[in-house]
Amino acid sequence: MSVLILIPARLGATRLPNKPLADIGGVSMIVRVCALAAASGVGRVAVAAADREIVEVVEAAGFEAVLTDPDLPSGSDRVCAAAAQIDPQGRYDEIINLQGDMPTLDPLALEAVTATLKASRACDIASLVAKITVPEELSDPNVVKAVLAGKTGSGRARALYFSRACVPHGDGPKYHHIGVYAYKRAALERFVAAPPSALERTERLEQLRALEIGLRIDCAILDGPPPNGVDTPEDLEAARRFFAQRQFTQ
Repeated sequence: MSVLILIPARLGATRLPNKPLADIGGVSMIVRVCALAAASGVGRVAVAAADREIVEVVEAAGFEAVLTDPDLPSGSDRVCAAAAQIDPQGRYDEIINLQGDMPTLDPLALEAVTATLKASRACDIASLVAKITVPEELSDPNVVKAVLAGKTGSGRARALYFSRACVPHGDGPKYHHIGVYAYKRAALERFVAAPPSALERTERLEQLRALEIGLRIDCAILDGPPPNGVDTPEDLEAARRFFAQRQFTQ
């Protein structure tokens, strides 16, 4: 498969305005994410931007960006539109949707999600999870939980459901879903063409639309804690500390 990593980004986040351009150790967050994507060596990297300012910052740093319709309803729609602009011939048959607010993601995670998509012909979409080890996360609706159909020897499992509630009930491991997706291109196009589903609207989780229309999602189970996304000023400060510490220890 030929892989295209697309990073959707827009300036209109309500909790943290202008989030992609936030400074993290002298480098904007969107450029940090581009750098980790490039470091993975998985495939071609480009930003699917909603705003001209993002394109300018990304290109000034030496990365690729395309401008998409700012009124697109979701990052998935933005990624699909960018793929059509960059590759109208369909040469890239695997599309990774890497959130632009995950600057601390280990590049090896992109290798894991790509390998998971390739591991089974039946898999339409691959994603990532990590075992929940912090008890407070179990009741936190901002932590999305994945219900898996049993861990395999390869550290992968099929996703049965995703929820903001603490599922499944009872004993056993619970998994924190990490919002990175690798799509077979036909699956991405089918997903974007489908209307929002009932469960998607109830849980406010668009991956449930994929399950409801019959797409299979397999997850790679990562070792260690999940990476921290950046949604709030507190998250941004944590990301700054992460990079400051890494620079200090290098």
